[in-house]
This record gives sequence, structure tokens and C-alpha cells, in this order.
Amino acid sequence: MSSPVAGSAPGHKLRLLLLAVGVMLGVALTALPIAAAEAKTITTSTPCPTETLSQPFAALGDAAYYWLLPGGSFESSLSGWTLTGGAAVVAGSEPYAATGSLGASSLSLPTGASVQTPYVCVDGSDTYFRFFALNKTPAAALSVTVVYLIAGKQVAFKQTTISGDSKWTLSAALHTGGKIASKLSGTGTAQMSLVFSSAGGASQIDDVFIDPRLKH
Repeated sequence: MSSPVAGSAPGHKLRLLLLAVGVMLGVALTALPIAAAEAKTITTSTPCPTETLSQPFAALGDAAYYWLLPGGSFESSLSGWTLTGGAAVVAGSEPYAATGSLGASSLSLPTGASVQTPYVCVDGSDTYFRFFALNKTPAAALSVTVVYLIAGKQVAFKQTTISGDSKWTLSAALHTGGKIASKLSGTGTAQMSLVFSSAGGASQIDDVFIDPRLKH
């Protein structure tokens, strides 16, 4: 990772983010560009806009409230999403009707493909995210990376890898790191994106939700 300018406030915030999130999650962080998108400044209102909440995973034992990532059901426009390596919407949806009705589509990620979601506004209460995943072969591995725009740079950390599930499976509740990022931004909010990529075989994802835990 390139060294920030000594004494600069943006560089100081970036170092703090890398250290704090790395300690919290026990993972290595980078401030390198993500291939799927260009670093840019995104302006949103503060605090974040109110989202429509639901309990999409109640039938699976999770009664928490969540909001659906824009386009995250793959049943409508993927405006703002960046698809590479043959990633595409295909027929077939998770069978639990998490959005309130049974869908018809999901996102296919062939080996080596990736997709980056639009940046969305999160604050300290948007602490977790969950989604459905399906791996086509035992060797398939689906990785998820959380990306923030901090001090004009894309700051990313490896979140998790899911492998070997041949049926639609709900992911664990995964940390966004939003509590730290929103504080370091200086506005109480932060811009977050998720990057999904596949290796070793094709994978599919569906119904990506974010949990505003402290807004319940």
C-alpha cells in the first residue's frame, strides 16, 4: 500500500480505518483500486435516507430487520452495478421468497467473474449484511469484499469466502465495518460497496440485504 502524505488529515483517517477495521475483523486491509470501479467522490444526504425495512429471513430463524440493496433482488434494473468476466442475470432464484414474493432471477458469476454493487450510504447502525449463495461445484469459492470510499480512496478488506454449497444457502451475518467508517468519514455516514467474485467454479448470488441493527 502506498504511504499517505505525512501529516495529511485524509492520510491519517485512512491509516486509522485500516488499523481499526483490521483489528476488529482480524483481516488484512488494502487501499488499492478495485478493478470493477473507479474511485470517485459520491455526495449523499446526511444522515442516510430512510430505507424500507422488512424481515426477509424470519422463516430461516433470523427475525432481524433489513433493507434490500438497490438491485439486490436481480429482478429489475442493475443500474450502478459493474459486471465483469461474464457475470450476468440468469433464470432461477432462491426458494425462500425473501423479498416477499418468489423471484425469477439471480446473478451468475462464472469462474473469474466479479460484480461490484453501487455505493450506498450507511451509518453506524448498518452493521451487517446477508445474501443467498449457490456454488455449482464443490471447488467453487465465492468471495465477498467490502469497499469504502475514504479520503478519496477505495479502501477494501477481504470479508469471507463461501465454498461447496450446492443448494441455495443463506450466508452468515457478515460485518460491514460501517460503524468505524462512518465515524472516520467525519459526517456520521460512509459510502459502501460490495464486491462479489468467483474462483474454482461458477457461483450465483441472490437477494442482498443490509441490517440496520440499531434502528430496530
